[in-house]
Amino acid sequence: MNNKYKELVSPYTFKNGVELKNRIIMAPMTNFSSDEEGNVTDAEVTYYARRSKDVSMVITACTYVTPDGKGFPGEFGGDSDEMIPSLERLAKGIKDQGAKAVLQIFHGGVQCPPDLVPDGDVVSASDVMGENGEKKARGLSEAEIENIIEAFGETTRRAIEAGYDGVEIHGANGYLIHQFFSPMTNQRQDRFGGSLENRMTFPLAIVDKVKSVVAEHADPSFLVGYRFSPEEPEDNGFTMGDTLTLVDALADKDLDYLHVSLFDFFSKPRKGVEDLEKTRMDYLLETIGDRAPLIGVGSIYSADDAHKAFASGVPLLALGRELIIDPDWLKKIKEGKEDEIVTEIDKGKQEELVVPDPLWNAIVNTPGWFPGV
Repeated sequence: MNNKYKELVSPYTFKNGVELKNRIIMAPMTNFSSDEEGNVTDAEVTYYARRSKDVSMVITACTYVTPDGKGFPGEFGGDSDEMIPSLERLAKGIKDQGAKAVLQIFHGGVQCPPDLVPDGDVVSASDVMGENGEKKARGLSEAEIENIIEAFGETTRRAIEAGYDGVEIHGANGYLIHQFFSPMTNQRQDRFGGSLENRMTFPLAIVDKVKSVVAEHADPSFLVGYRFSPEEPEDNGFTMGDTLTLVDALADKDLDYLHVSLFDFFSKPRKGVEDLEKTRMDYLLETIGDRAPLIGVGSIYSADDAHKAFASGVPLLALGRELIIDPDWLKKIKEGKEDEIVTEIDKGKQEELVVPDPLWNAIVNTPGWFPGV
């Protein structure tokens, strides 16, 4: 292989002693391909297995922790013990290929389609009103919030029993944890809302619950990560500065890793920090320091893109769309064939790329999501 890219395949050891065989991780991406009961399908297992041989770790699509947290059609569930065999199939499909398997756990909040949740009862941090004055979601009671925190813990226990190597708490991309952190969707006046510190109560309580379940049910090798968004574009959304406050608190929680959600790795902040010319990654790496590794992500297509990203100081990189476009991305780098990496989706190669029909249809019918569409 080209010596220029040797850092991509060098091993990485987490503080708990778990070693990754290289620095490349499969990012979590919804694939819409489970059955109506929330069970993992054969198509999903083969899709993940096809991409699990070379990368060091696979973070699954998000799985809902309560029935009212289902955010997508074809999403697999982790909300009851009945789902453990389904979860186990996916963990085995990934691990049999040599990658660590991490289950991403979440609640969709106001993003949940009413027809996917019991009685159409969509919930969020506060009441959320639509443009025409209709109520899109109702605010959760404190008792319901406590139940959801418990549910994150129970789904973590199921992940442990199903053989996963870790869980990732999904606090990004506008879902329920994000909704509690955002002043746009959190208008609460109790301990879960108001000040920035209070808006961090729910995310941090979930971290504490998950970590306590891991301490009780798993051995020290079980990983716990947290994914977050850097800021919101709206004027009344949370800023990059707000996120740095959250990230500082998360970094003190002895998490195994933090994972930023970015469309562009090299993007710059909109507001909330002094220097808008520094990248978001620079700010995050400075804030976190050596307390936890940060996984970077966002439009890394070529080997040179990855090389440039590592130059920022980030220790781990997640690839999402690129591993759908070319499942052999890392293999080609290892073999010195980085010039053969495909960076645009070939719409004639669904079968060869082992992509389930629902995900494939979403890709080819969403212009701008994938290069080549």
